[in-house]
Amino acid sequence: MSRQAYRLPEGGRIDRSSPLRFRFDGRAYEGYRGDNLAAALLANGIHLVGRSFKYHRPRGILGAGTEEPNALVRIGTGHASEPNLRATRIALHDGMVATSQNCWPSLRFDIGAVNNLLHRLLPAGFYYKTFMWPANRWQTYEHWIRRAAGLGRAPEGRDPDRYDKMHAHTDVLVVGAGPAGLSAALAAGTAGARVILADEQVEFGGSLLSDLDCRIEDRPPADWVAATVAALAAMPEVTLLKRATVTGYYDHNYLTLQEEVTDHGDGDAGVPRQRLWKVRARQVVLATGAIERPLVFASNDRPGILLSSAVRGYVNRYGVTPGRRVLLFTNNDEAYRTALTLHGQGIAIAGLVDLRPEVSGPLADAVRAADLNIMAGRALVSTFGRHQVTGAEIMKLNAAGTAVVGMPRRVDCDAIAVSGGWTPSVHLFSQSAGTLRWDNGIGGFLPDVTMQACQSAGACNGSETLEGCMMQGREAGRAAARSCGFAGAAMESPATGEPQQTRRRDLCIVPGRRGDDGARHFVDFQNDVTAADIHLAAREGYRSVEHLKRYTTAGMGTDQGKTGNINALAIMGEILNSNIPGIGHTTFRPPYTPVTIGSYAGRNIGGLFDPVRTTAMDSWHREAGAKFEHVGQWMRAWYYPKPGETMHQAVQREAKAARSGIGLLDASTLGKIDIQGPDAAEFLNRIYTNSWLRLAPSRARYGLMLKEDGMVMDDGVTARLSENRFHMTTTTGGAGTVFAWLEEWLQTEWPKLRVHVTSVTEHWTVAAICGPECRNLLSELCPDIDLSNDAFPFMSVREGMVAGIPARVFRISFTGELSFEINVRRRYGLALWQALMKAGRKFDICPYGTETMHLLRAEKGFIIVGQDTDGTVTPQDLGMGWIVANAKPDFIGKRGLIRPDLVKPDRKRLVGLLTEDPDEVLTEGAQIVEIPRPDLPMPMIGHVTSSYYSPNCGRSIAMALVRGGPGRIGETLFIPMLDKTVRAVVTEPRFFDPSGDRING
Repeated sequence: MSRQAYRLPEGGRIDRSSPLRFRFDGRAYEGYRGDNLAAALLANGIHLVGRSFKYHRPRGILGAGTEEPNALVRIGTGHASEPNLRATRIALHDGMVATSQNCWPSLRFDIGAVNNLLHRLLPAGFYYKTFMWPANRWQTYEHWIRRAAGLGRAPEGRDPDRYDKMHAHTDVLVVGAGPAGLSAALAAGTAGARVILADEQVEFGGSLLSDLDCRIEDRPPADWVAATVAALAAMPEVTLLKRATVTGYYDHNYLTLQEEVTDHGDGDAGVPRQRLWKVRARQVVLATGAIERPLVFASNDRPGILLSSAVRGYVNRYGVTPGRRVLLFTNNDEAYRTALTLHGQGIAIAGLVDLRPEVSGPLADAVRAADLNIMAGRALVSTFGRHQVTGAEIMKLNAAGTAVVGMPRRVDCDAIAVSGGWTPSVHLFSQSAGTLRWDNGIGGFLPDVTMQACQSAGACNGSETLEGCMMQGREAGRAAARSCGFAGAAMESPATGEPQQTRRRDLCIVPGRRGDDGARHFVDFQNDVTAADIHLAAREGYRSVEHLKRYTTAGMGTDQGKTGNINALAIMGEILNSNIPGIGHTTFRPPYTPVTIGSYAGRNIGGLFDPVRTTAMDSWHREAGAKFEHVGQWMRAWYYPKPGETMHQAVQREAKAARSGIGLLDASTLGKIDIQGPDAAEFLNRIYTNSWLRLAPSRARYGLMLKEDGMVMDDGVTARLSENRFHMTTTTGGAGTVFAWLEEWLQTEWPKLRVHVTSVTEHWTVAAICGPECRNLLSELCPDIDLSNDAFPFMSVREGMVAGIPARVFRISFTGELSFEINVRRRYGLALWQALMKAGRKFDICPYGTETMHLLRAEKGFIIVGQDTDGTVTPQDLGMGWIVANAKPDFIGKRGLIRPDLVKPDRKRLVGLLTEDPDEVLTEGAQIVEIPRPDLPMPMIGHVTSSYYSPNCGRSIAMALVRGGPGRIGETLFIPMLDKTVRAVVTEPRFFDPSGDRING
């Protein structure tokens, strides 16, 4: 587990008493509850998080919110994963698995980085010119273009999550919960209007959670935020929506919001992952804030270069420093606030480089008083470092700011905080069909003429002070409520205190050293658009802002140019001897941030979207009158009722036949994975808890698979077919997860192992026969395999002909009876089944379904992963400590098993239950108590995991997870039901043939 070397000893809004473990690119790290993924990575010293789209250049975290263009990651594994998520927007949760994107074979060594070496051959628009001739090769071009396109890869398979939709009407919708948004919601709510307050962050407060150098009513801003949120929460007509991003603004004040309800594992299974709100609002108040701009200077894209406000946010909100020695580069006073914040935390300041030739004002005075070095009238002309910035070169600017002069000075640092001013976030206003105007003082576009019942307030409306944001928000909220017929009383404005700032100096491109032609000034970090690309577009006639966007791809990334658009427009304006108002701006289209397809679909899904998988014997099962159950996508025979039989009667009959004659089960749906390679045995030795290196060929072994936290993940039998080849079986429902798990470890953690895994679940059809007569039946159909115990012992595999069909025969048992599992190619499956049924008539062969299979295994106390386990169960909890080879150097989950909480004697452990009334069958999932009480709630000590009536035991049996279970054997416990309380005695979880003699016939 990596140490949080860059976590400050105190501070932040995180819960340091709640550590959370997560993985990034296969390596384990730790963060705290309240972190987002970006903060947790920075706390662990991780700056390199991805690769850029075009040149595959190393990319690090730039921002702290929605504006982030670089830190796009994949969360989760397999079909439950999601690509292209911003690490700055992902709330950390325990067990999170994150992987980098757009790189192969690894993040630090990416083959695609060859594009960076060839960047002179791949300028803006090269693909428009390159793939034109010869025309008959277009299919080849298309193949490779499509392979190169995109960043993350869409997960394959069915989305396991649930999504919901919500339709709402409100008087006032307030977008954004910073100082302006909270003030607007409070004013409208106090007036009596119905209000929805939506904010994309996990907490309300916006910039007030990071800007600790401000005061409201002579208190920290977070105190005012808490009091305001509490007041809003107490208003019955106010709805507060955190983690809810307003994604689109359409006609007639119709807006869409995506609410992250339980995104990525941090909630209950009974609630949706995301909810799409469709809101009709009589009035809208946009308080969407502003986004800090980066500066365009040479080599400005290295990991470790962050926005100044982001650095301040990570320090104040998350207690994280991006570096031990930070250099600041700015054209305004914003970086001075950050410098003072860093200095106050004892973080070394390498210097403060300011483009302005003279610097004065309260913030500059405070920085000088702290004895920090201000380098006015200077610029960064180069940075150093590969996977993280290690230093920069500084030179003096000439008076006009068009060139640098003198000798460069090298400054060592491991992080650079940059600030180029602020860009009002007007995306939603533009979507509403409102027009924009340019404001020279702000250096950005501001809302102008609105076409709908909409007002803007705060930084998105040009306010540069906390006092102004709160005043605009309050007035906008009152006006919106008044327009809806609610005449609220005037509210007194709270007194505020904040640092006073002076004017900035705008340079659209920071000049570099003369003759340094190889240095690139990046404008759009995600798409690798440089200032040179914009110059090229202008030379080639692409002067319209929309043409510029499409030719260079500036602003076409998933961040929609939130950090780069204004800089691109400024450069284009300078080239054309114009200005940004003359150039214009691109169209801001919904969604504001990417939205999952699942949230648009909601519950509007059906059978057409989910294929049904059937076995080769499906037609026979249907002709035999089988009832089916869905297991994953599989249709499995559940039981085979005879005319007039109930399900209970059929299962009882099938269970008796399987132990007295021959039972026949279609086991084709079990997951089957072919594992080959010189290191296959070593691979299994790491995947499973027990030892596999010395397993002899033609022998099989039961294996238990754990997650990194030590909890049981899956189980199954794996056979060694030859020295370097194994055949693994998994549970039916866990096959895909296990296969993805194996691939993940091979690709990200152990890439040097010479192993290939292939899913062969569909390749093999399996007919399993069990019972005292099954050896006699198989002897008739398989004369070329010696089936005796000595020649074919338990947990072995043989190959031969069964009913004239080439087959692999495994002697394994999930029923505790003498059993054989016959594997044949799928096309022979029905023929094998029919041959077994025909030859087995003299032995009273009886097909049985999954319900009987569950009953038979429960009689023996065999577990089913996912039924007798729930993600919090270890092998020791199941009484299976014998399968854990602690002498092995390592296996997945080994370190998790030694955590103190996992070895406590009072953990819930697997036991058997026998009801006092042998005919009383417990309800699965029923809670267990020591002593029933009339008052509720009663303290629960466990729950029933499996429960059946066993005809072979002549009574009901049950398995349960009970706190301190083995120590309670012989005790009587109580199971409260709706209409009665059932008494049951705790026993060992083995009810039939406890000696295990029947397994040899």
